[in-house]
Amino acid sequence: MDTTQQYGQQNFSLPHDVVKLPTGGVFYKNKKKAVKVGYLTAADENILMAGDSIGKDGLVITLLRNKLYEPDLRPDELLQGDLEAILIFLRNSAFGPEYNITLSDPDTGKKFETTILLDELYIKETTQKPNDEGYFVVKLPKSNSTVKLKPLSFGELSELDKMADQYPVGRIAPKQTWKLNKMVVEIDGNSDVAFITQTIDSLPISDAKFIRNFVEENEPRLDLVRKVNAPSGKEVYANIAFGVEFFRPFF
Repeated sequence: MDTTQQYGQQNFSLPHDVVKLPTGGVFYKNKKKAVKVGYLTAADENILMAGDSIGKDGLVITLLRNKLYEPDLRPDELLQGDLEAILIFLRNSAFGPEYNITLSDPDTGKKFETTILLDELYIKETTQKPNDEGYFVVKLPKSNSTVKLKPLSFGELSELDKMADQYPVGRIAPKQTWKLNKMVVEIDGNSDVAFITQTIDSLPISDAKFIRNFVEENEPRLDLVRKVNAPSGKEVYANIAFGVEFFRPFF
């Protein structure tokens, strides 16, 4: 039996809650709309304290491997929006919803602190829905090709980062092209990988930009940007980031 499945089954009896996924599970094979997630414990404090020194997997994936209690859904298969919702649940249930962030007043340049309530975050509305396979079907504006697209999982995005890090020094890694190759699963009815790769290489740049923007705008996820007023009265946009300090507000 797969070790991930064994681990998930063993943890079903531990204290946990059910977290609703912003995607509604439409992009996953199991179509789960919610997942079981354990609460952070004293043992997890060791992971939080280690922070960025954990190693190749990092803080986020290490936490999720301990806290996601699902036998048929691995942490690296999660889409970014669903992953973020789980991380926010873990923090809220451990430290409360108040998230303090330091910003700069655009009028005076002085630093100021503001508080965002994480339990008030809402799912961004999207105009497009995927088909039953979990793919977006759209027509490209320049080439008029019909393509099937998918948002990328946390594991796929991490793989792209690793490929870029291993690219020869002094050469520019074609990360945007790699990303398109993973997003596009079919072009004009053809799902052959070699055909897709060749077609993407000669794709008009406006179509390439359209694909990236379309997937980013239509992947269901929480709206992590908040508008706040600086002491001068000017409006500032605060973006919630999931670094080490997100989980260590009181350490």
